[in-house]
Amino acid sequence: MNVLFGADRLLRPIWRAAIFFALGEWVLLPWVERLDTACAKALHISPGLTAAATALSEVTINFLIALICTGIFALYERRRVDSYGLPVNQAFRARMWEGFAAGVAMAGIVALGMVLLGGMQIHGLAMMGSALAVSALAWFGANICVGISEEFWFRSYFLQTLWKSLGFWPAASTIALIFAADHYFFKAGENIRDVITLVSLSLLMSYTVLKTGTLWFAVGFHIAFDYMQLFVIGTPNGSRIPAGHLLDVTFSGPTWITGGVLGTEASFLMYPLIALLWIYVWWRFRAATMCSTNGPPP
Repeated sequence: MNVLFGADRLLRPIWRAAIFFALGEWVLLPWVERLDTACAKALHISPGLTAAATALSEVTINFLIALICTGIFALYERRRVDSYGLPVNQAFRARMWEGFAAGVAMAGIVALGMVLLGGMQIHGLAMMGSALAVSALAWFGANICVGISEEFWFRSYFLQTLWKSLGFWPAASTIALIFAADHYFFKAGENIRDVITLVSLSLLMSYTVLKTGTLWFAVGFHIAFDYMQLFVIGTPNGSRIPAGHLLDVTFSGPTWITGGVLGTEASFLMYPLIALLWIYVWWRFRAATMCSTNGPPP
């Protein structure tokens, strides 16, 4: 048995997945981080949690790395770049908007729970008029970049190739741990509560691929959940307050309600809602499993 190459004369999927991840994280990342810094300087984008800085960082780092790595392996496998769960012809269609609605509902219900439990106080709007409209559009664009870029990197080629070699649940679990570790070690204020949320949501987003055959539900959820956190609520994110958010809010009370410096996603109120979304996805797509746990579509 050849441990490197399969019957198709290609590198076995486990080696392709390992090279994909190593190329992105250890070879390309230092270069694209320099590109991000250079672009921010050229465009006069200040560091901080702003829509412009967020969009630039996601495009020049996560999206560009995912595009280069996926493009290399798509050529090697003679496939389209968008054939790994993100078909372009399904972008911004019903499946994505269904995920978007789920993201809005989850973050909105958590915020409502915070208000009812005294953890969040709303004092009105933080801005008005044209400034509000510009900020709303800017953050929406930034979070489209976040949703597409992060799902493209973590759960497109990487998920599908690990899936072929390890099976679905081991692959999804491996990616969930990497996804959580990426946040835990590189985001200020991370704690075990947020890690539980991140692992649970990552597994759930992978599960939507198993059930629907694409990543567009996950992309829609990712866009909406972050948009609600960063623009609508203005919740803290890694000790930083997003600039140009909708609501004028203050947070008080125990961190199990407010999430502390991590905001909405680290609140204990997330857990029952994540469980309900798992049930919804299972029920909604119970008769429409698109993929086998043994491997994604070729």
